[in-house]
Amino acid sequence: MKFIHEEFLLHSRAAQRLYRQYAAAEPIFDYHCHLPVRDIAQNRQFNNLTEIWLGGDHYKWRAMRAYGVAEKFCTGAAPPLDKFRAWAATVPHTLRNPLFHWTHLELKRYFGIDELLNEQSATRIWRRANEMLAHPEFSARGILRKFNVAALCTTDDPTDDLAHHKKIAADHLATSVFPAFRPDEALRVNQPEAFNKWVSQLEQAADTDIGNLGAFVAALRRRHDYFHAHGCRLSDHGLNHCLASPCPEKAAAAIFARARRGKAASAEEQTQFGAHLMLCFGRWDAEKGWVKQLHLGALRNNNTRRLRQLGPDTGFDCIGDFPQAQSLVAYMDLLDRDDLLPKMIIYNNNPVDNYAFASVIGCFQDGALAGKVQFGSGWWFLDQKEGIEWQLNALSNLGLLSRFVGMITDSRSFMSYPRHEYFRRVLCNLIGAEVERGELPNDEPLVGAMIRNICFANARNYLALPSAKPGILP
Repeated sequence: MKFIHEEFLLHSRAAQRLYRQYAAAEPIFDYHCHLPVRDIAQNRQFNNLTEIWLGGDHYKWRAMRAYGVAEKFCTGAAPPLDKFRAWAATVPHTLRNPLFHWTHLELKRYFGIDELLNEQSATRIWRRANEMLAHPEFSARGILRKFNVAALCTTDDPTDDLAHHKKIAADHLATSVFPAFRPDEALRVNQPEAFNKWVSQLEQAADTDIGNLGAFVAALRRRHDYFHAHGCRLSDHGLNHCLASPCPEKAAAAIFARARRGKAASAEEQTQFGAHLMLCFGRWDAEKGWVKQLHLGALRNNNTRRLRQLGPDTGFDCIGDFPQAQSLVAYMDLLDRDDLLPKMIIYNNNPVDNYAFASVIGCFQDGALAGKVQFGSGWWFLDQKEGIEWQLNALSNLGLLSRFVGMITDSRSFMSYPRHEYFRRVLCNLIGAEVERGELPNDEPLVGAMIRNICFANARNYLALPSAKPGILP
């Protein structure tokens, strides 16, 4: 039997029926990804399999390093074919790592390739995939069509002029593409050199001088308004833990002024300044009806030598063990006291926090909107089969799985769309097994409707993005 077959990950007849009838055909709503929007705007055609598959993929780089592959084959300047061969040599040693599943699912769904990737098959797979990549249906836009991506949301800095988003909107793609507002750089008063460089970019983007905290916040608000005018309905924040100890505005102004003079904020000052801004961002999101995403718990840039050599986002981050629940609840409560808690999706990176997060969301559901606060899908180190099941189980036990807004790719790669299929198979296998055991009713319309909604409709209805295209809004 081929490794990737029709019943892959589906270990009961109920699971197989649920997947085929209720999950497989649903469109994709990828509401959080890191795809380069320039590639969509320019309809990038990829030159080879290394370019589309290995470029920027720190999951693969980590595995290659662990196998003993030199850095030149990961982030370095080795020829594309040599990099691909190094990856092919690594793949047989990724057994039980999700990369083994993802690799062969992607080869099957993109190129119809059933062979296992290894040193012996590498050349054949390289040639076949590269021939297909030259065809228009494998351009950036072609891939979105191929995988029935109804909508996606990129991750964008407030200083971005959104020119690529404007071009995409003008081209009327079948896939709706929206920006998401990610103001992480605004909090970095502990790194004044980088912070001041970014503030200069903000001045230019907002067309204003920023001489004090008031002008800084006003400029950020102007960019928030600008993003809204161009279709943005989500914000996003990557934090160690939620920031919920704001200082008075006068103290925040002093921290800002010192950072502008080149004096780094202390850890306590950065936390207080960040909390001050996070309240502003939360209020603006609530006023505009946006969804706020909080990605919490990653411990980043752990290898100083590699950070200096290669920069961030190259595979040297890990799960953090930060206390989460108390600060998260405090932040949400500060906003809720003024009835300015926006819709929120909260993602954790440490499985220890699954039940805490799943219980926190229940404290802030208000009955006005189904699933107003969401426990986000398994993220980063938890977006594999076991991590997905853990998240689904915690949410099911403490909340309403039926209102869950489903999977995201969280990826920089156009090769990642089979991750939605992977999630759907895991979901159907979990639910199908319980149907088979009699723990859930053998009522396909009831159970199947929940599966279908988790795959697409819940996210569509929850995000309510500004599009009249068929299949996006009701």
